[in-house]
Amino acid sequence: MDSGKLAELTTLLLVPVYLLQGKWVRFKTNKLPEPDGVRHGLVGSGKPLSVMIIGDSAGAGVGVAEQQDALSGQLSQALSQHHQVQWQLHAQDGDTSTQLVARLEQVEEFKADYVVISIGVNDVTKRTSSQQWLANLEAIISLLQTKFSAKHILFTAIPPIHQFPALPNPLRWWLGQRAFKLNHLLERNCKLHSKVHFESIPFPFEAKLMAADGFHPGKEAYHLWGKYMAQRISQLAQDELIQDGNSQDSIETGELNQPHLEVS
Repeated sequence: MDSGKLAELTTLLLVPVYLLQGKWVRFKTNKLPEPDGVRHGLVGSGKPLSVMIIGDSAGAGVGVAEQQDALSGQLSQALSQHHQVQWQLHAQDGDTSTQLVARLEQVEEFKADYVVISIGVNDVTKRTSSQQWLANLEAIISLLQTKFSAKHILFTAIPPIHQFPALPNPLRWWLGQRAFKLNHLLERNCKLHSKVHFESIPFPFEAKLMAADGFHPGKEAYHLWGKYMAQRISQLAQDELIQDGNSQDSIETGELNQPHLEVS
């Protein structure tokens, strides 16, 4: 028997264990609420840009008490140092990619230059198929580019679930394998689109960065996440300025080089 078939057989035999462990984790883990605070705003001064944060419980800020300490607050505050930032948050605890598509269809139109997305953990735990995952990603990208005029879409990588302290093995290992697969599909899909980015946050995954439930980001993790995304958006905005400048130079050069007819 090859290794692939052996892995499939092992997974099948362990399904009852995964189900029991999943129920035990839900029973023993205190469910944290979404943080208090506003979900839209206008902050800072400078060149204006608009940002939308969408997705699941991490996007919504579960793990901290106030939105100012969550991704939306940390991101908008960091960007406001050099920009006037109009921002909106449309994220919901428990949402899968399927539910995110439905949510975006209901959200009122809003011009979002940059969209930051946290999605995938619930697709892992609720066993969204690979085919459905890819279909949902395409729907999300299409909605953001058409309805919300998104210039750049930044998907945050699914976190390393195999390191979540709240999860026992073998459940942790199994969910980690599923997360790896969906992450691979997400990264590959992003590469098929212009200005759609797969962002793997480069900070060490440590228990001290987790919230009290051992499942969601804590205050320091949100700070690092928001800072990283602000740097990426600032970099992309600068690249846009350079490209616009080059395009304008090309137009002006072309105008200067246009032949002039002599009228006799």
